[in-house]
Amino acid sequence: MRFANDLRKTLPLLLSSLLLPSPVCAALEHMFLYFPDSEIVMTPATMRLEYEEVFFTAEDGTRLHGWYLPGETDKPVVLFCHGNAGNISHRVDNLRLLRELGLTVLIFDYRGYGQSEGKASEEGTYSDMRGALTWLKDKGWSPQQMIYFGRSLGAGVALQLALEQPPAGLVLESPFTSIKAMGKHHYPMLWSLAGWAIEARYDNLAKIEGLKVPLLIFHGERDEIVPQQMGKELFSAAPQPKQYYSIPRAGHNDTYDIGRENYWHQWREFLSSLASSAQ
Repeated sequence: MRFANDLRKTLPLLLSSLLLPSPVCAALEHMFLYFPDSEIVMTPATMRLEYEEVFFTAEDGTRLHGWYLPGETDKPVVLFCHGNAGNISHRVDNLRLLRELGLTVLIFDYRGYGQSEGKASEEGTYSDMRGALTWLKDKGWSPQQMIYFGRSLGAGVALQLALEQPPAGLVLESPFTSIKAMGKHHYPMLWSLAGWAIEARYDNLAKIEGLKVPLLIFHGERDEIVPQQMGKELFSAAPQPKQYYSIPRAGHNDTYDIGRENYWHQWREFLSSLASSAQ
C-alpha cells in the first residue's frame, strides 16, 4: 500500500474538495488509495509455471481477470488478494514461491486493475473477492479447502470474506488497522481537513474480533508504509488461534525477500497446523 506523495499537487485539490459535490469528493480516494496498472508485464509462463488464464464476474457482474495455478491435489488453494498498486503480473515471483509449497493459487485483479473492468472501490473489491470465491466453488473447491491470503490493501479484502464465508485459514501480510488510521499516520493535517472525502474505510480493527478461523500475520519490522504497530494491534484484537511473525529488517514490499527461509517456514508450519486440525 502507498499513498499519494506529491502534496503540492494534492493539497489544493483536497482543500477545494470541501466545496465540491460528493461524487467528486469520493473520487479523491483514487488519488490516495488505488494505484492500478493496466499493463501485464509477465505471466506465470515467464517462470515456467503451469497456469490457466481465467475471466469471471464479480458478485455485481463486473468482468474480472485472473490466473489459476494448479498445485498438489492434497494441498489447499490460496485465494490471493494483492495490494493497492500494479496488477497480478507484478506478483509472479510470489506465485512461484507459493507453488513451491505445493499450493494451488487463484490470483485476480480487482476492478480497474490489469485486464479487469470497472473502477476500484471498497465495496467493489469485496464484490470482486466474492466473485473469485464463486469461481473456485464452481471449480469444485469449498471454503474449508481454502486459505485467504491478503497483502496490504488485500488484507482488508481477505478479512471481509473470511467473516462472510470462513476458510480453513487466513494469512494477512503487512495489514493496516483502517484507512482512517493510515491517513492520520501519513497526513495528519490533510486528513483532519478532508479525510471525510475518502469513502473507503477498510476498518479491519473493528472487524477482526469476529474472525472464527486460524490467523497468521506477517509484518516487516521496518515497514515504512504500514507501521508494524498496526499489525500488532490487529493481532491483539483477533481471537485465538493466531500467530504473529515479525520479519527482522523487512520493509513493506520485501517481506519474503528478506525473511527468506524463515518466512516460508512459517507458511509451512501454518499449513501443517491446519492439516492437523482438519483430521
